[in-house]
Amino acid sequence: MTGDLIHAGLACPIALLAVGVSFAASVISAAFGIGGGAVMLAMLAVLLPPAALIPVHGLVQLGSNGGRMAILARYIKTTVMWPFAIGAGLGIAVGAAIIIDLPADVILIAVGTFILYTVFLPPPGFLRRSAGIAGGVSSLLSMFVGATGPFIAAYLKAQHFDRTAHVATQAGMMTLQHLLKTFAFGLLGFAFSQWAGFITLLIAAGFAGTVAGRHVLARIDEARFRRILAILLPVIAVKLSWDGGTGLTEGHLAPG
Repeated sequence: MTGDLIHAGLACPIALLAVGVSFAASVISAAFGIGGGAVMLAMLAVLLPPAALIPVHGLVQLGSNGGRMAILARYIKTTVMWPFAIGAGLGIAVGAAIIIDLPADVILIAVGTFILYTVFLPPPGFLRRSAGIAGGVSSLLSMFVGATGPFIAAYLKAQHFDRTAHVATQAGMMTLQHLLKTFAFGLLGFAFSQWAGFITLLIAAGFAGTVAGRHVLARIDEARFRRILAILLPVIAVKLSWDGGTGLTEGHLAPG
């Protein structure tokens, strides 16, 4: 019973691997400022059931961003938070209306395609023009693909905030987005309670990874890391898309 609470019915090695991924992803983010969220999403997509991927990832990200927002709250640019909040609410509502009818294999394809997009292409330029548009588009996508931090970062970069205000405001926006998304998945019937212990472990591992990442920054060859990441993420993304496409094809060909 205790084991099920801690790793939500997943095999213990898989649960431990997911916790390790959370730690490593936070080390990457803390040490390099990029890549951690995409690594975590990609690896969790391999380890978790498709139906649990986006809700679990969202709640873990809520814990991660919420802590950073609390620390940096006084630096948040509230003038852009309000339009972002309105856009995010609309985006989440539209996404919730669509995702309820999507097969799990479609979610795998969406996540794989999105990872490939973020690796090879920059966020579209129109996201830089309005906090409301950035909130709406990124939140809609977040219901399907999880990690849309690069889209929000593209908007904030165009605002030319100082570094602290940028990090604080992005943490506030991501916290709001993941909070709304968690609420939406709860209304859609996702059983967060059975994942509570597992999510707590992921959040704790992420915090430990953030602390460790500060100490490994000077000891890692960043150029080599970026080359490894540039190979690893597309390979995982292609695998996810392939698995999703195969599942859809087999489901389509299976006799009714």
